Amino acid sequence: MSRYRGPRVKIVRRLDTPLPGLTSSPVLNNTRANTQSVRKDKSEYRIRLEEKQKLRFHYGITERQLLKYVRIARRAKGSTGQVLLQLLEMRLDNTVFRLGMAPTIPAARQLVNHGHVMVNDRVVDIPSYRCKPQDVIVIPERARSRALVEKNLSNFKQSKLPSHLRFNPKIYKASVNQLVNRKSVGIKVNELLVVEYYSRQA
Repeated sequence: MSRYRGPRVKIVRRLDTPLPGLTSSPVLNNTRANTQSVRKDKSEYRIRLEEKQKLRFHYGITERQLLKYVRIARRAKGSTGQVLLQLLEMRLDNTVFRLGMAPTIPAARQLVNHGHVMVNDRVVDIPSYRCKPQDVIVIPERARSRALVEKNLSNFKQSKLPSHLRFNPKIYKASVNQLVNRKSVGIKVNELLVVEYYSRQA
């Protein structure tokens, strides 16, 4: 299944949860009556499916990619759900988004794809690159590269910066201090339900 390129607000409404990585547009909430009536009719399978869809749409990955991350998380030490969230959060495109350099993860992916992001003094154009502690992320000293992120940084509040990242917007330089912890994950999701959804496939 390919990466979703359709209406983004429609997805947010359907899943009834904010997905900041997918869209920065404000979305009106459904009425409480409608939400309650839908919840009564949800099957166990649908509940797990929706949790999985939250991850897929928020991080902008394909079904195949998400299944691959689940399989990697299963082989790793620790809680499978938390490892899965760490793998997704430490992607370069998501890290660029969390630093405020792009309004959404698709926009951050485009920055990375076009060679506007350097990691440890080398241009990295692979959005799925897994950031590690001690990595240094810099926007090159090219007028075009910095102009692309300047507007986004001016609207970004430093209070939103997750604890595992450090950022100096004056020199467009950031660093990864540690692996992301559960409290700093950028989306509200029950990762255990996602693991259960994939229990027969992974």
